[in-house]
Amino acid sequence: MIPIHEVEHLHQTLINKFGGTPGIRDRVALESALARPFQTFDKKELYPSALEKAASLIESVLINHPFIDGNKRTGITLVLFFLFKSGLEVTASQDNTYEFVINIASGSL
Repeated sequence: MIPIHEVEHLHQTLINKFGGTPGIRDRVALESALARPFQTFDKKELYPSALEKAASLIESVLINHPFIDGNKRTGITLVLFFLFKSGLEVTASQDNTYEFVINIASGSL
């Protein structure tokens, strides 16, 4: 699981760099978003691959909206870092990444 204090630090760093209102709006929603990728049923992972975990993580952060501000920034940065730690590199352009995040946040993806 991803430690909540690391995500709080990431969020604060992004707010300091790019602006916005700091803080967690709903801690339970954040905890839920961070736990979802690692859920199991009948001793089997619901999201066995790193990509499936990343997909569930970004969707949960964007839909649960746990932060007062910067949910999309924090969500995509968290997922990119998670994938990097899993040995995967994302090579999408900034425009494609932006469109990807907006589509998830709007529910169209």
